[in-house]
Amino acid sequence: MKPYILITGSSKGIGKAMAELLAKQKNNLLLIARSEQILASFSKELADKCGIDVQYLVIDLAKENAAEKVYNWIQHNNYPIQALINNAGYGLSGSFEKYPLMQHEDMMRLNMLAPVQLTYLLLPLLKQQARSYILNVASAAAYQAVPGLTLYAATKSFLLSFSRGLQYELKNTNVTVTVVCPGATDTDFPNRAQVGLKAQKAAARLNMSAKDVATMAIDAMYAGKTEKITGWMNQLGVFFAWLLPKKWIEKAAAGIYKE
Repeated sequence: MKPYILITGSSKGIGKAMAELLAKQKNNLLLIARSEQILASFSKELADKCGIDVQYLVIDLAKENAAEKVYNWIQHNNYPIQALINNAGYGLSGSFEKYPLMQHEDMMRLNMLAPVQLTYLLLPLLKQQARSYILNVASAAAYQAVPGLTLYAATKSFLLSFSRGLQYELKNTNVTVTVVCPGATDTDFPNRAQVGLKAQKAAARLNMSAKDVATMAIDAMYAGKTEKITGWMNQLGVFFAWLLPKKWIEKAAAGIYKE
């Protein structure tokens, strides 16, 4: 059986764009998301259009034991796994105290714990293939503190560090680990994160399409690159975040996300 590529958060945005791209390349897919109506329709569309096998699982990865349920689903159906794409995630914009603690905890579970759990559980299956891949979707926000997106940026910093460390540990194996760090992308992120109008206007000038980001991410994954920042403007921003005093960068970010 031809192996599958598993994509979390695959019903919209970057995850959906990656699913479309990989389907056109004739890869079998396992799609994970929360909306059954959208996921069922999208899975059938890809299978019919591209002549591949597409299976899906409706689950909220922020919930307890969600990763184990994904693993059990894979094992029960004997799906061989060639790639794990940890794409699901979201942010919360505004002051840290604006949101109930439970919402912060849900975001941390989805952005950090779910990728770690899925990676841990699926790594033995990935090692069964001649060549396999892990792709983690972080953010350009991972390179600095972002007042107004404080906890979100911290979760993406975690994912960036985790990915780089794991890639080094696995460098002599058949599994490569890539972390992609997009900047502003034309997705539903601003609405889910409740980003203010000022920040949305600033991002609109730099927005990349989800398709372009997905293409760069998949190319980097197959090339075995450890890290990919999408777009030269984002690369420049990360360079200045490294070069300039942190307080300057944090003040500029705070001005953008100030409510």
